[in-house]
Amino acid sequence: MAVFPALSSSPPSSYVNVTRWYDHISALLRSCGITAEGNGVRVEATCSVSSAPGVAEQKAPAVDEDDDVDLFGKETEEEHAATDARAAAVKASGKKKESGKSSILLDVKPWDDETEMQKLEEAVRSVKMEGLLWGASKLVPVGYGIKKMQIMMTIVDDLVSVDSLIEDHLCTEPANEYIQSCDIVAFNKI
Repeated sequence: MAVFPALSSSPPSSYVNVTRWYDHISALLRSCGITAEGNGVRVEATCSVSSAPGVAEQKAPAVDEDDDVDLFGKETEEEHAATDARAAAVKASGKKKESGKSSILLDVKPWDDETEMQKLEEAVRSVKMEGLLWGASKLVPVGYGIKKMQIMMTIVDDLVSVDSLIEDHLCTEPANEYIQSCDIVAFNKI
């Protein structure tokens, strides 16, 4: 509304977008009861351009430094105190956080068809760790007389890392005499 009254007439048709805007605003004003002669409603507009004569400059409101939100800054003393209070409340509640458990199905593959599968299973079950419980196992045919062993295990997430179990225990001496590789078939949180 500040620009429309400043234009004395419709802009030249070479300025397509401005002409369309001017025609649109004219139609809106006519639909509101303003005639082409300007009878009905007076349109007044002021602009905040400092070079315009007679127009007072408007001051920008002062920005209070406390109102700024620093998303990447350090936490304030109040935030630190609130975090400490929440941590103390959790400790005081006396409830021990239960560690999550996971049920995992492993594929244990032998080196070849001459590998004794009973010894392979014994090598896998010989791995003992706190939070590790071996479950049922079965032999699954792969092809050409080779079978792989699928074995279930249940672990406590905070105590046993599946990656370290496979890399540090199952694929190293003496178990790697029977085990070529291990793959995780299913990993379910309990």
